Amino acid sequence: MMIKKIKKRDGTIVSFDRKKISEAIWKAARSVGGKDKATSEKLAEQVVELLEKSLKEGEIPTVEQVQDIVEKILVENGHYQTAKAYITYRKEKERIRKEKIALLGKFYDEKVAKRFSINAIKLMVNRYLLKNEKREIIEGPKQLFQRVAMLIVIPDILYNKDVYDKEGKQEIKPKEEFNPEEWEGKLGFEIDGEFISWNKYHLERMKYLYDELNEKGYMKITWSDLLELLKNNEFQDYSKNFLRYFNLMIDKKFIPNSPTLFNAGAPLGQLSACFVIDMDDDMENIMDAAKHAAMIFKSGGGIGINYSKLRPEGDVVASTGGVASGPVSFMRIIDVVTDVVKQGGKRRGANMGILESWHPDIYTFIHAKGKEGVLENFNISVMVDDKFWEAYKEKKPYHLINPRNDEIVGETDSEKLLNEIAYMAWKTADPGVLFLDNINARNVQREKRGFIRATNPCGEQPLYPYESCNLGSINLYAFVKFDDKADPYFDWDEFREATKIAYRFLDNVIDVNKYPIPQIEKASKAVRRVGLGFMGLADTLYAMGIPYSSEEGFDFTRKVSEWLTYYSMEESVERGKERGLFDLYELSSYSKGEMPIEGVYHKELWTLDWEKLQKDIMKYGIRNVEVTSIAPTGSISMFFDVSSGIEPQFALVYEKRVVAGQFFYTDLEFERQLKTHGLYNDEILKKVSDNGGSVQGIEEIPEKLRRIFVTSLDIPWWDHIRAEAVSQLWITTSISKTINMPEWVTEDDVKKAYMVAHAMGCKGVTIYREKSKSKQVIYLPGEISKKRIKETLKLIKNKTPELIKELGIEMPEWYKNIENGEKIFSKVMEEEDVEKCPVCGSTNLVHQGGCITCLDCGWSECVIA
Repeated sequence: MMIKKIKKRDGTIVSFDRKKISEAIWKAARSVGGKDKATSEKLAEQVVELLEKSLKEGEIPTVEQVQDIVEKILVENGHYQTAKAYITYRKEKERIRKEKIALLGKFYDEKVAKRFSINAIKLMVNRYLLKNEKREIIEGPKQLFQRVAMLIVIPDILYNKDVYDKEGKQEIKPKEEFNPEEWEGKLGFEIDGEFISWNKYHLERMKYLYDELNEKGYMKITWSDLLELLKNNEFQDYSKNFLRYFNLMIDKKFIPNSPTLFNAGAPLGQLSACFVIDMDDDMENIMDAAKHAAMIFKSGGGIGINYSKLRPEGDVVASTGGVASGPVSFMRIIDVVTDVVKQGGKRRGANMGILESWHPDIYTFIHAKGKEGVLENFNISVMVDDKFWEAYKEKKPYHLINPRNDEIVGETDSEKLLNEIAYMAWKTADPGVLFLDNINARNVQREKRGFIRATNPCGEQPLYPYESCNLGSINLYAFVKFDDKADPYFDWDEFREATKIAYRFLDNVIDVNKYPIPQIEKASKAVRRVGLGFMGLADTLYAMGIPYSSEEGFDFTRKVSEWLTYYSMEESVERGKERGLFDLYELSSYSKGEMPIEGVYHKELWTLDWEKLQKDIMKYGIRNVEVTSIAPTGSISMFFDVSSGIEPQFALVYEKRVVAGQFFYTDLEFERQLKTHGLYNDEILKKVSDNGGSVQGIEEIPEKLRRIFVTSLDIPWWDHIRAEAVSQLWITTSISKTINMPEWVTEDDVKKAYMVAHAMGCKGVTIYREKSKSKQVIYLPGEISKKRIKETLKLIKNKTPELIKELGIEMPEWYKNIENGEKIFSKVMEEEDVEKCPVCGSTNLVHQGGCITCLDCGWSECVIA
């Protein structure tokens, strides 16, 4: 008999697919070092033959029956190790399934929930799934992603050519009253027997977008006509678009920033994480800025403010006859506002405070966070300009300027200033440094709008005043595939297609976003900036056997960044043809062939036809001013159990203690390769955990794996910077990256890091030295020693030291004498000195991507992550 159907554990009957049997066998075989996929396919044929013989006429087999026969066939054919792996995996899957059901209850949906780990499900339950007033979940993972995708598909319908006139020549239709509650649950898509409907919050945003487009003369039909078409399922074909967005998320290929997951199809409706507001030098404007900040915090966003327009402390205030209190005092106002306006729980670091290096209060600013408990809701950064670097190189005095009248009021020694910044960053992890010249070097709006002078809280989004940006990240690890010999490869074609869909997703967010204040809505829609980035880079490199800090690793990072931007921009050109260009296009230099990416000006680095894209933009224009940005993904990367953003993995293994005992969290790719090499056991995991999550120096781990599985503190700071720099060549906005340093580096290392980052074209740099806080973020137990970096430098040779020397910058002294470096152990810290997660109390916190994330519950101080 031919088997056509199979019954799943939940009783549903679906089509029988024999490929799934061979894939399950192949997965089990690979986990124990198997290399022959053809054997898996032959074994699967035997399973199907035996299953067919065992069934009665018309009987539908169950999943359990199939799995029992798989075990039998594996044993009969002598594949004992594969059989053991398959049985173990089957038991573990059943345990996990029961735990997920306990967490999700009636919202457990095997098709979606089985794709996500227990950790990911716990994260969703704790942070992302909607809850009622009793804090009970009212949706599951499936409903979460449906809720998001149903909002994102709305612009596709309203921009339909039968509804939308790109030329804007339509007569404005009378505005109609509309009660979304009356239509809630009545409009939507029929998909595989399930009716997926828009809720009242979706419909509210649909009506808002319709009215906005109608007022500009873009709508060909009335609102009533649109409702009638929806009611009659005339747009059913757009269910395909909905599924593209939905599947992109549940297939773990892409996920938007946290506010989109929280608020899409929900009361707040605010989908962006990044905002910049302005602050002028008058009290009314300052208070307006505080009010705007409060509205943004209330909506779940974070802000950046450049305080350099404010007159320095002690300067005259003519209107009152008094003296000014200076920029830092007004930062305290925003700090208090942040404390008062909670965002659904404890959150820090929701602000970026910026002061430019020429400001007379620059030294006060540099020391602003020198005392514990001051400006705790702020990241602070010094914006360094080209005149500073000129003064530094020529050893000339650097002028300090009063912004009230642009008069020179003093000068400072540029080297002293850089030393002071480096010392405070070494001591306290603040301030960071932003490079004004690099930020604006390829800014296509600079000629008409001037310099961008501020960024969002994590620094990856340089923005003009009142602009915002919505972010999302592609999971690179999802595109690692294995050929018939179990050799890994990166699926570039699939990555390209996912990039295009993800770009369209983010462009649609702009249209259905519920902005916190009108100024932000106007400024954001005028440029339509989106920030598509990636996560899982470290795990992708692990899987492909490429060390993060090798030349091959840097080449891969450069190429994947190039492809991300190229295909996002290419799609932006196509969407511009369909829907129109961003409003301020004529104020940009795109029409002159300029591009917002440094890599375009280095033809020797191209792997794609940038000349063609450049010509297409000059001919057709582009819909979005910028399209790519690499953000921190601390929490959202936990959805997919992969490394955060562009960062190396901080630890391969870490220990979690619970009431019932202790167990180890292990990087998925590290676990897979340990199993392949027959090394996976608790003894090895404990050794790695006790070694700070690093394999360096552990003799039981083969040298090949020690070379591949490098972590943040195995890598010297200059390779962190180079990874940021090679990616920045192709990213239109910027990159959030932490340059992790061990505790024993000196202030000179920090200073040199700034110089190297600037020379290599980075737009900003954030340093985090271990033990630079009085309350330490304890990542993991174990030593942090020179031996780890020493071994990595021995295993991985690259050109970075050579490039640094070519820049005229000397390598640090410890590198020159590393052969004589003694082992340095971490100080044992008292319990009260350990920083804990404010939500779950865990001490497993990591400081990466410019913010802190809890590895246990997913809490993050960063509104983006």
